[in-house]
Amino acid sequence: MAGFFLFGGSMDLFEADAEHSAEPQGQPLAARMRPRTLDEFVGQDRILGPGKLLRRAIEADRLNSVILYGPPGCGKTSLAEVIASATHRRFDRTSGVLANVAVLRALIERADHVRRREGQETILFIDEIHRFNKAQQDILLPHVEAGTVTLIGATTHNPMFFINSPLTSRSLVFELSPLSEDAIVTLLGRAVSDERGLAAYRVRAEGDALQQLARLAEGDARRALNSLEIAALSTPVNEQGQVVIDRRVVEDSIQKKIVVYDHDEDGHYDTISAFIKSVRGSDPHAAVYWLAKMLYAGEDPRFVARRLVILASEDIGNADPRGLTVATAAMEAVEFVGMPEARIILAQATTYLATAPKSNASYVAINKAMEDVEAGRSLEVPRHLRNKTLRTAGGAADGKVDTYRYPHDYAGHHVAQDYAPTSTRYYMPDGRQGYEEIIAQRMQRWEAERQGAETDRSAGGTP
Repeated sequence: MAGFFLFGGSMDLFEADAEHSAEPQGQPLAARMRPRTLDEFVGQDRILGPGKLLRRAIEADRLNSVILYGPPGCGKTSLAEVIASATHRRFDRTSGVLANVAVLRALIERADHVRRREGQETILFIDEIHRFNKAQQDILLPHVEAGTVTLIGATTHNPMFFINSPLTSRSLVFELSPLSEDAIVTLLGRAVSDERGLAAYRVRAEGDALQQLARLAEGDARRALNSLEIAALSTPVNEQGQVVIDRRVVEDSIQKKIVVYDHDEDGHYDTISAFIKSVRGSDPHAAVYWLAKMLYAGEDPRFVARRLVILASEDIGNADPRGLTVATAAMEAVEFVGMPEARIILAQATTYLATAPKSNASYVAINKAMEDVEAGRSLEVPRHLRNKTLRTAGGAADGKVDTYRYPHDYAGHHVAQDYAPTSTRYYMPDGRQGYEEIIAQRMQRWEAERQGAETDRSAGGTP
């Protein structure tokens, strides 16, 4: 590829490609509506808001190499272009899918030549940088370190796992989030009225059509804008010369049926309630259906995972202690993998918990104990359980045993002694459910030993 350079005035291959790609004709709406300045950039206030590190570095033109990490359509490419514009640097781009070692060397050679000849810095934007192998990533290292190029890498994968640590250590890593519905609605409204967008089509959105489109886009601005363009180009003009977009048109354009599911209203709470009650009621079929409805409607999979973790203790508990392990592992895996594959992980956890034996004994136990504490029943810690205790024979002046007996010194690693000055029994395992059957038998044996020890004490024997 280096052979294509004609540094003498003729246009090289890369310049020809750049000029062609800059032409607005034929570009999708999402490409035409890319922000031109930081002020036009919508969303990502967590890293681009006033006073934030990335914004300060851009405005001061003190930006080193950057890795942008986030889901599709969150603005990684747009942000890279805005950075180039704001810092008045050249912008070259390639992709981890298409580029090879020769292309990388050619781009770096070009950047170095322009820097020495014209004094202009170059931003090298590499989309899907995680697809580069170690050798390809290593090629970038000396040139990033020397400042030959300012690297902006974009990836949908966690860079700490998929990008070489020497490269990440030389870069600032910023995580971009899926765009909020409000941010996407702002972008859609701008596209409807902007000359670069659909102003010529006189688009009128009815009711909450744009809000629904933003919801179905699931944080992906590119998907939302391209669906809006399809809607505008495929909808007949009405008698007033307008293109009217309603909920039905939105459904057709994004190829996804709108599910009645208001994230902050009854649809949200009713569906998660049905989901939890189906798992609690041991109906895996119903539970998976409600799970599918939530995910289809754009529910945050992490929210579902957190509810499963709670349910694993509240409704299954020690009847199957592995339930909590499965639920917490699912929560971590969902965070690591993300959608759409996270749906498989959530389905596995849901079906496991739905078919597990059930018990709410731990839930009842802590609630009952909390009620006693809140009611003012504050018990003093027995002397033999305090921080400094004796493990020698002896007793208090009142005749009561004041020594802590170490359970591992006794047969079965258990010895009957008082651990709280109360006879209240909080935890009552269900002796007919899963592992709690074994726990109940063990506790019955310990209770018998305790009662035997009390009988010995009342008869004047040795405890």
